[in-house]
Amino acid sequence: MNPVTQVATPPAKPLLVFDGDCHFCSLWIKRWQQISGEAVDYAPFQSPEITTRFPEIPREQFATAVQLIQPSGLVLSGAHAALTALAQNCAWRWLLWLYGRVKPFAGFAEFSYQIVARHRPFFSKLTWLGWGKYTERPEHFHVRWIFLRGLALIYLTAFISLWVQIEGLVGSNGILPADKFMAGVSEQVKSANIGVERYRLLPTLCWFNASDSALHWQCAVGVTCAILLLFGIAPAPCLALLWLIYLSLSTVCREFLSFQWDILLLETGFLAILFAPSRLWPNRARELPPSLIVLWLLRLLLFKLMVQSGWVKLLSGDQLWLDYTALTVHYETQPLPTWIGWYAHQLPVWFQKLSCRAMFGIELVIPFLIFAPRRPRFLAAWLLMLLQVLILLTGNYTFFNWLTLLLCASLLDDFFLRHFASFFRHNLRQSKDEPRRLAPTSSLVRWRRLITVPLAMVIIAITCVQLLATFKQRPGILTPVVAIYQWIAPFRSLNSYGLFAVMTPSRPEIIVEGSNDGITWLPYEFKYKPGDLKRAPAFVAPHQPRLDWQMWFAALSRRQDNPWFGRFCRRLLEGSPEVLALLDRNPFPEKPPRFIRATLYHYRFTTFEERQRTGNWWRREKLREYLPAVSLQGRPGH
Repeated sequence: MNPVTQVATPPAKPLLVFDGDCHFCSLWIKRWQQISGEAVDYAPFQSPEITTRFPEIPREQFATAVQLIQPSGLVLSGAHAALTALAQNCAWRWLLWLYGRVKPFAGFAEFSYQIVARHRPFFSKLTWLGWGKYTERPEHFHVRWIFLRGLALIYLTAFISLWVQIEGLVGSNGILPADKFMAGVSEQVKSANIGVERYRLLPTLCWFNASDSALHWQCAVGVTCAILLLFGIAPAPCLALLWLIYLSLSTVCREFLSFQWDILLLETGFLAILFAPSRLWPNRARELPPSLIVLWLLRLLLFKLMVQSGWVKLLSGDQLWLDYTALTVHYETQPLPTWIGWYAHQLPVWFQKLSCRAMFGIELVIPFLIFAPRRPRFLAAWLLMLLQVLILLTGNYTFFNWLTLLLCASLLDDFFLRHFASFFRHNLRQSKDEPRRLAPTSSLVRWRRLITVPLAMVIIAITCVQLLATFKQRPGILTPVVAIYQWIAPFRSLNSYGLFAVMTPSRPEIIVEGSNDGITWLPYEFKYKPGDLKRAPAFVAPHQPRLDWQMWFAALSRRQDNPWFGRFCRRLLEGSPEVLALLDRNPFPEKPPRFIRATLYHYRFTTFEERQRTGNWWRREKLREYLPAVSLQGRPGH
């Protein structure tokens, strides 16, 4: 207990007096000042004004613990003083409430305070390791600026990439016509007497119009909204439209828009709607601070993505992952390798095993640093980014790696950016000089919390269910959450992830050929998938040639399991210009062939010696017939 509990000349508002010579105290007082705002004054006890004004408080008492001098003259010390000062911010009042009403908590708080006070040099070093010299509450204005512009570029790429292919994929003369699909679904809806529920079960704008022009309009609006978002115009409405249109197209494109990066874009895009400024026109003077709740939901998404991607590999029981030899075949068997992937495949086995172990370390251990203080979190960001860069150098995974890199940017803060780039250093310096942003306590922030807090509770609960499912555990008390998850599943915005749970040990490739006489066969060359043995693997990401990707999946299963493949061959027999535009070379430019067949080959990378001798990047051997020769009449072509 303090020998003095009252002073004769109390201040007009609470005054917290601390040890100004203590490095640890000086660092954390900055954070406390942010929390309590103008409701509390702060001063070091070394100031002559303090010792002169409050002679009733011994100097030793100032040196051992912080003192809170209240307007009533009452002096509080230690943990009680600290919690009372912090409680001037309503978000922290619950701690003071516990201190005053729960004796074990009060005892623990005072004990913990004394431990820290007696070992301040140690905790000062711990603070440096965890936070560096910035213990203040970080801002994320420029992190949001980077995130939204990056997301705009990814949306722009995704829509343009799909736009140039959409007629061949799902147009009226495409492989899986959207208009026929919606017509069939409409008939089922009528017979089942399903009303408004159909829009949830099959969320797409194609309920209103599924024509080719409607598909083009959706892509055009998506591109327009992405450009507007890039310039910061109406960011939240643009993001809402981008999410809605991409969901709409994902629904009707079916197999061609069912990849993990498509659902990751939908999930990220959905969260970005609430992360974006609510203004309609760029106006830095009216920006609300980014929602910390949504920022942490983005970080949680990154955590889920990485941890699930790592654990599914281990839990699959695939021996290639368990003995760390998966990378000895991965570069060769992945869907669309790059020429750097060819060189990576030539690396010795010991290096491939070491790389696999490093990958598991990054995917399974490093994500937990996402929830650590800022400096370990930055380390997590750099290591996760490094993994993504290595992946995109060796394989074409469309915008997946770029989107993951963007999620890694959510781990940074504006303090970091000030030292990272002169552009942000200038803008951050300017932001300190201008009282240009709305106060975090404004009514708009409170209204935003009414949306984000319940949303965060639902997302966290569903994420827990998804992580439990990854480990094949029952949800237990979270069982009701499963029903919510199933209800919202058609919107594809809360997902589970995990690429390459089982490694593909070999590379089968489908070679499609046409003939007019059933004797001479000419191959159709795809734009990016392996075919011509001399053609080098190319960089194509972030564009995704979606037919090339589906051909990779088709080669891993039976023709009967890929009904779209038969429709693709029929379009070749019909000479569909839209489908032929998806290919690199049409061997029948004058008129379509009478017959089409498909043969399965085993493709492998060449070695250095083989490539030097032959000039080939690939070697192959015939496996079996994939599709017998067929014509439009369905008769064999022989």
